[in-house]
Amino acid sequence: MDILISSISQGLLWSVMAIGVYLTFRILDIADMTAEGSFPLGAAITAHQLVSGTGPVLATLYGALGGAVAGLVSGVLHTKLKIPDLLTGILTMTGLYSVNLFVMGRPNVSLLSDVKTVFTPVDFGDPTLNAIAVGLVVAAIVIAGLVYFFNTEMGLAARAVGDNQAMSAANGINNDTMKIVVYMVSNALIALSGALMAQTNGFADSSMGIGTIVIALSAIIIAEILIRNLSFGWRLVTIIAGAIIYRWIIAWVLDRGVDPNALRLFYALMLVLFLALPLIRKQFQQSMARRENRRRMNE
Repeated sequence: MDILISSISQGLLWSVMAIGVYLTFRILDIADMTAEGSFPLGAAITAHQLVSGTGPVLATLYGALGGAVAGLVSGVLHTKLKIPDLLTGILTMTGLYSVNLFVMGRPNVSLLSDVKTVFTPVDFGDPTLNAIAVGLVVAAIVIAGLVYFFNTEMGLAARAVGDNQAMSAANGINNDTMKIVVYMVSNALIALSGALMAQTNGFADSSMGIGTIVIALSAIIIAEILIRNLSFGWRLVTIIAGAIIYRWIIAWVLDRGVDPNALRLFYALMLVLFLALPLIRKQFQQSMARRENRRRMNE
């Protein structure tokens, strides 16, 4: 039960990052590596602001805004300078490592017990339950905001660019602008997740973004395996479930005594498995269909 509750609390906070990655991954068909830089950027800005005396809500919003700026940089590099999307993410991610060090002034910033965070006003008697409460509220606001935005004229235009760039351009949509918008919204959410994780963990670290893209993609693939062919809003809800399941798997593996040094290798292998599951399922269904056809022919 403790593992489950902990997985829910961590999964809710990670799901905001997974939803951000989903926007570029599915709408623009880009696995944006900027995530590994914007996640710690949100944490770094928020931690720095909290230590400087800024209110927790405003500090968290500053962190998300920093992520939006990182998304703007990646969007401009990709659309205006025509740098390939994968290289764009790597360039921005690399540059953000130094930016994060400049923001914090050192490799990590500790949030001491007297520093107020967004979790401070919530008191259920257990930090894990506090994280679940805040995570539920933030996830609900994020999903409601995204559903509303992507049903506006601008949001529908952004989705049209992802579906068919030639057709959207023929209808007068500026493809580059819409891509930049998606980049900014995506990385703002990723940085928001980093800001929340820094506050629940009690520190921000320049290397805390390593592996975030793998975690996000795993949560997305799990969500798509669970239930297929959902509307945009319900898909975001299942991503939350995917993030919680992913965190539960990791917690269960650690509880079984797996060496923490092998954890990132396990991340990678698990993502390979999740990505291969649709193909495995398709081949299994085809094999069963062939067997059924042979059985009918023998009859």
